Amino acid sequence: MGSLLYNFALILKFALNIYIYVIIASAILTWVNPDPFNPIVRFLKKITEPAYFYIRRYLPFLNIGGLDLAPIILILIVQFVQIFIVGSLIDLAYSIKF
Repeated sequence: MGSLLYNFALILKFALNIYIYVIIASAILTWVNPDPFNPIVRFLKKITEPAYFYIRRYLPFLNIGGLDLAPIILILIVQFVQIFIVGSLIDLAYSIKF
C-alpha cells in the first residue's frame, strides 16, 4: 500500500509540474496577440482560465496597471499544493512502508 501511495504522489507531482509549465506558457501568450482559433492557444486558455477566474474574482486588486498577477498567484498555489500535499503523501507512504 505504501508503494502505491508513493507512486500516486510522484504522478501528482509530475502533473503539477506540467501544469506550472502550462501556466507559464499561457502567461507568455498574453504578451503577444496569438490567433484565438489556434488549437494550442484554445487549449491553454481552457486549462488556465477557470483558475484565473477564481483568483481574479476573489483578489481583484491583482491587476496592476494592466499587468495581471493571477498567473504568479496560481503558480504559488500550485507550488504550495505540491510541497504540502505531495510531501505529506510521500511521508505517509514511507510511514506505511516501514
